[in-house]
Amino acid sequence: MKKVLAILFFLMTAIPSLRAQDTLAVAAVDSVLVGKDILGIIGPGVSIDQTPVVRSALRTYIASNKGKELSGYRIRVFYDNGQNARTKSESIERYIAGTYAGIRVYRTYESPNYKVSVGDFRTKDEALGLYNSLKAIYPTAFIIKENINYPR
Repeated sequence: MKKVLAILFFLMTAIPSLRAQDTLAVAAVDSVLVGKDILGIIGPGVSIDQTPVVRSALRTYIASNKGKELSGYRIRVFYDNGQNARTKSESIERYIAGTYAGIRVYRTYESPNYKVSVGDFRTKDEALGLYNSLKAIYPTAFIIKENINYPR
């Protein structure tokens, strides 16, 4: 009888943790909508009845957050202080901007190093998708925690 009660207790404590994993999967879907206007992606057959004041307030809220930064992750693909570091960093910036449309590229100089970072990701899991494809081209790439721009 004690064994049965112990098994039931174990199952009852394990079920909430399984539900927590479902919640995590829902959070991953949220990143697909980053940078998109929710009012512009609603499909055909769906209508939203709202006053122009509400729509205007939403657009104002989005515009007011445009310059804000929040803690997140980026992928550092280049970090060097060599003689040709500036030229290499410019070349990498142009390549990534042309190849990965919609992904922001940041080239910075902190004496004596030139750095090229890619993306504005809220979580490390979001950054891993792009990191895996960039790792083939830039084997020294790594994920860094940094202040990121507010999603557009």
